[in-house]
Amino acid sequence: MKKSFLFFSSIFLLSCGQKTEKTKVVVAPISESIYASGTVKSENQYQAFATVNGIIQDIFVTEGDTLAKGAAILSISNDVQKLNKDNASLAAAFANMDANNGKLIDAEQAIDLADRKYKNDSLIYTRQKNLWQQNIGSKLELEQRELAYQNAKVARNSARIKYADLKRQLQLNAAQSQKNLQISQTLAADFTLRSDIDGVVYSLPKKKGELVTAQTPLAIIGSATQFVLEMQVDEYDIIKVRKGLPVKVMMDSYKGQVFDAVVSKIDPIMNERSKTFLVEAAFVAQPYLLYPNVSFEANIVLQSKPKAMLIPRNYLVNDSFVIKANDKKVAVKTGLKDYKMIEILSGIAEGDELKMPAK
Repeated sequence: MKKSFLFFSSIFLLSCGQKTEKTKVVVAPISESIYASGTVKSENQYQAFATVNGIIQDIFVTEGDTLAKGAAILSISNDVQKLNKDNASLAAAFANMDANNGKLIDAEQAIDLADRKYKNDSLIYTRQKNLWQQNIGSKLELEQRELAYQNAKVARNSARIKYADLKRQLQLNAAQSQKNLQISQTLAADFTLRSDIDGVVYSLPKKKGELVTAQTPLAIIGSATQFVLEMQVDEYDIIKVRKGLPVKVMMDSYKGQVFDAVVSKIDPIMNERSKTFLVEAAFVAQPYLLYPNVSFEANIVLQSKPKAMLIPRNYLVNDSFVIKANDKKVAVKTGLKDYKMIEILSGIAEGDELKMPAK
């Protein structure tokens, strides 16, 4: 009797182990979405670089400081450039038009003198010519007066040309020296790193006295209040994404909370290494406190329905059939789907009982 009991118990357990799972068609909301992960970035966040090489001389801010656009962040030693700027300033002062006004006055006086001599020699020549027409005076005297008149005429024109040339040269020298001074001032300004935006200093990786180059990131600056969500979307899903789609965001910093956002930007070029596209989203209602580089997970919602006939996805056979409880195989038309459930548009009705397909 003991052996018979064990035999029947084994049959019973075997039949229980082979019991087919079943489910019913239910009506519930569903959303089809694309999974994405990414990091929070401060709006307009950027790495600040200097355009010169040198040693950090002074640092004017600390991490967490709020900056206005144009505010100095740090300076790089520039003794040689300072001397060049001083030389350019001296040259500009020397070539300034006001400083050379005396030369122009002398040239104007030379023109005035040449004009008076020309008028005087012209008058004497005219008188001598009239006298010669009356047979008064000598031919030699007439020729001398004419020669003096011509010389005075040439001298007058020469004085005017010299004045114009001098003025043009002085203006050129003044303009060139001012340009050189501006260039020197611009180069000197390159030795002071300034903020491009109103924002916050999030990082200062270098210290005073360190050698830096134009390729060295010196600071990370970004908005103090506005943040964006940068997500990586797989190349197979990117064609489904468009601006304005809702996004559901989950962060470890706010466990259990879901934040709403909207797709705001899609980069049109793929990252060849990761085979993903950069997609940005903006918060609808931003959390009260955020920091750059906080990680998050998100679902970009493609479509949603408040009521749909749903079954588990693993009850589908070849993506287009289901098996009813009476073992009848029925063709169905599917709609939206998420990671677990799928919408049934036709073929079965709410409450129908289905069997799990054999594996």
